[in-house]
Amino acid sequence: MSVTVLTVDDSRAMRDMLQHSLAAAGFRVIQAEDGLHGLEVLASEMPDVIVTDINMPRMDGFGFIKAIRDDILRRATPVLVLTTEVDAEKKNRAREAGATGWIVKPFDPEKLVEAIRRVAA
Repeated sequence: MSVTVLTVDDSRAMRDMLQHSLAAAGFRVIQAEDGLHGLEVLASEMPDVIVTDINMPRMDGFGFIKAIRDDILRRATPVLVLTTEVDAEKKNRAREAGATGWIVKPFDPEKLVEAIRRVAA
Protein backbone atom coordinates (compact mmCIF):
# COMPACT_ATOMS: atom_id res chain seq x y z
CA MET A 1 0.00 0.00 0.00
CA SER A 2 1.34 3.42 -0.98
CA VAL A 3 1.53 6.15 1.63
CA THR A 4 0.21 9.58 0.59
CA VAL A 5 1.95 12.62 2.05
CA LEU A 6 0.64 16.18 1.89
CA THR A 7 3.47 18.73 2.06
CA VAL A 8 2.60 22.32 2.94
CA ASP A 9 5.32 24.93 2.43
CA ASP A 10 5.37 28.40 0.86
CA SER A 11 8.86 27.85 -0.59
CA ARG A 12 8.80 26.38 -4.09
CA ALA A 13 12.38 25.12 -3.65
CA MET A 14 11.41 23.30 -0.44
CA ARG A 15 8.30 21.79 -2.07
CA ASP A 16 10.49 20.59 -4.95
CA MET A 17 13.02 19.01 -2.54
CA LEU A 18 10.25 17.32 -0.58
CA GLN A 19 8.61 16.06 -3.79
CA HIS A 20 11.91 14.59 -5.00
CA SER A 21 12.92 13.01 -1.68
CA LEU A 22 9.52 11.56 -0.81
CA ALA A 23 8.64 10.32 -4.30
CA ALA A 24 12.05 8.59 -4.46
CA ALA A 25 11.08 6.76 -1.24
CA GLY A 26 7.88 5.52 -2.91
CA PHE A 27 5.41 7.96 -1.37
CA ARG A 28 2.60 9.63 -3.30
CA VAL A 29 3.14 13.35 -2.75
CA ILE A 30 0.52 16.09 -2.93
CA GLN A 31 1.45 19.70 -2.24
CA ALA A 32 0.07 22.97 -0.97
CA GLU A 33 1.60 26.45 -0.79
CA ASP A 34 0.25 27.52 2.63
CA GLY A 35 -2.26 26.54 5.29
CA LEU A 36 -5.32 27.79 3.43
CA HIS A 37 -4.28 25.97 0.26
CA GLY A 38 -3.62 22.90 2.43
CA LEU A 39 -7.21 22.99 3.68
CA GLU A 40 -8.44 23.30 0.07
CA VAL A 41 -6.40 20.21 -0.88
CA LEU A 42 -7.77 18.33 2.16
CA ALA A 43 -11.31 18.91 0.89
CA SER A 44 -10.63 16.26 -1.78
CA GLU A 45 -7.68 14.24 -0.41
CA MET A 46 -7.10 11.99 2.62
CA PRO A 47 -3.32 11.88 3.10
CA ASP A 48 -1.78 9.37 5.50
CA VAL A 49 0.70 11.97 6.82
CA ILE A 50 0.97 15.77 6.60
CA VAL A 51 4.30 17.64 6.64
CA THR A 52 3.89 21.37 7.22
CA ASP A 53 6.02 24.47 7.63
CA ILE A 54 5.18 27.00 10.36
CA ASN A 55 5.94 30.40 8.79
CA MET A 56 3.64 30.83 5.77
CA PRO A 57 1.40 33.61 4.39
CA ARG A 58 -2.41 33.57 4.60
CA MET A 59 -2.50 30.76 7.22
CA ASP A 60 0.53 29.67 9.21
CA GLY A 61 1.31 26.15 10.36
CA PHE A 62 -0.22 26.65 13.80
CA GLY A 63 -3.60 27.62 12.34
CA PHE A 64 -3.37 24.81 9.80
CA ILE A 65 -2.66 22.17 12.46
CA LYS A 66 -5.51 23.46 14.62
CA ALA A 67 -7.91 23.32 11.64
CA ILE A 68 -6.88 19.70 10.98
CA ARG A 69 -7.44 18.76 14.63
CA ASP A 70 -10.87 20.43 14.52
CA ASP A 71 -11.86 18.32 11.47
CA ILE A 72 -13.47 15.08 12.67
CA LEU A 73 -12.42 13.19 9.51
CA ARG A 74 -8.77 14.23 9.66
CA ARG A 75 -8.03 14.87 13.33
CA ALA A 76 -6.10 11.59 13.70
CA THR A 77 -3.84 12.29 10.69
CA PRO A 78 -0.21 12.55 11.85
CA VAL A 79 1.26 16.04 11.31
CA LEU A 80 5.02 16.56 11.18
CA VAL A 81 6.29 20.14 11.42
CA LEU A 82 9.26 20.84 9.12
CA THR A 83 10.64 24.30 9.87
CA THR A 84 13.72 26.46 10.37
CA GLU A 85 12.34 27.39 13.81
CA VAL A 86 14.25 26.06 16.82
CA ASP A 87 12.44 28.11 19.47
CA ALA A 88 11.15 25.92 22.33
CA GLU A 89 8.06 28.10 22.76
CA LYS A 90 7.06 27.63 19.11
CA LYS A 91 7.73 23.90 19.39
CA ASN A 92 5.44 23.80 22.45
CA ARG A 93 2.79 25.83 20.61
CA ALA A 94 2.88 23.35 17.70
CA ARG A 95 2.57 20.42 20.11
CA GLU A 96 -0.38 22.09 21.85
CA ALA A 97 -2.02 22.67 18.45
CA GLY A 98 -1.69 18.93 17.79
CA ALA A 99 1.60 18.38 15.94
CA THR A 100 2.87 14.79 16.04
CA GLY A 101 6.56 15.66 15.55
CA TRP A 102 9.05 18.45 14.84
CA ILE A 103 11.89 18.36 12.30
CA VAL A 104 14.32 21.25 11.75
CA LYS A 105 15.38 22.40 8.26
CA PRO A 106 17.60 21.70 6.49
CA PHE A 107 16.28 18.15 6.70
CA ASP A 108 18.01 14.83 6.16
CA PRO A 109 15.83 13.06 3.53
CA GLU A 110 16.45 9.62 5.06
CA LYS A 111 15.44 10.78 8.54
CA LEU A 112 12.32 12.47 7.18
CA VAL A 113 11.33 9.30 5.31
CA GLU A 114 11.92 7.27 8.51
CA ALA A 115 9.76 9.68 10.54
CA ILE A 116 6.95 9.51 7.96
CA ARG A 117 7.07 5.71 7.90
CA ARG A 118 7.00 5.60 11.70
CA VAL A 119 3.93 7.83 12.08
CA ALA A 120 2.08 6.36 9.07
CA ALA A 121 2.25 2.83 10.53
